[in-house]
Amino acid sequence: MSTIVMSGCATGIGAATRKALEAAGHKIIGIDIRDAEVIADLSTAQGRKQAIADVLLQCSEGMDGAVLCAGLGVQVKPAGKVTSVNYFGAVELLDAFLPELQKGHRPAAVVISSVASAHLAWDRNPLAAAFEAGDEAQAAAIVEGAGDQGGNLAYAGSKNALTVAVRKRVETWGKAGVRLNTVAPGATDTPLLQAGLKDPLYGESIARFVPPLGRRAEPSEIAAVIAFLMSPAASYVHGAQFVIDGGIDALMRPTAF
Repeated sequence: MSTIVMSGCATGIGAATRKALEAAGHKIIGIDIRDAEVIADLSTAQGRKQAIADVLLQCSEGMDGAVLCAGLGVQVKPAGKVTSVNYFGAVELLDAFLPELQKGHRPAAVVISSVASAHLAWDRNPLAAAFEAGDEAQAAAIVEGAGDQGGNLAYAGSKNALTVAVRKRVETWGKAGVRLNTVAPGATDTPLLQAGLKDPLYGESIARFVPPLGRRAEPSEIAAVIAFLMSPAASYVHGAQFVIDGGIDALMRPTAF
């Protein structure tokens, strides 16, 4: 039985992914603010530090995989909390877990990004320098100073930076023998989406975000792709981003890929 560490496993895509991985015979060590083996708040530096320490204590027999699903949406306030969870809450865990993953059996990791990651170019991302410098306070200050656009900037900017961070690690992780990929979901029917739909500022634009397939994804549909990427069937997939969005990225950017 392989051991996979998961963040954001209590609801939505994370809960569906946990179910799929457990059905495939994996042992899950979950990290979340509730209903998990490790209870931690990834929006704070101390919470991330504690999550890492608690996970490593529970991985005495090794770590074979990591799936980082924890994330917040555009409607969350303060907007700086979104950048903290979506970027720092993933990248810090990735880097901390790599030494243990190297010891694992056919190790692999998947990070949940977003289709929005491709809609803000890295060289135009106002948060890029702060993220690369590891300056959490500066990233928060930028989005919280952006007014009504702060939520959108925090979400798209953090997911763009997260995908870039994964891609920049492709050589190091490849040499370590650990596959690392991202998935980029579009609109998915989760509690996070439902909260966004109720938001007076962002609800209308979220409701209009309907792909060519004419419906939102079920969490299990995203989980199925993650389960594939964590399996031996994806043994040569490394550094890739899988867009799972019902065609909306192709509709919006047919010549950009």
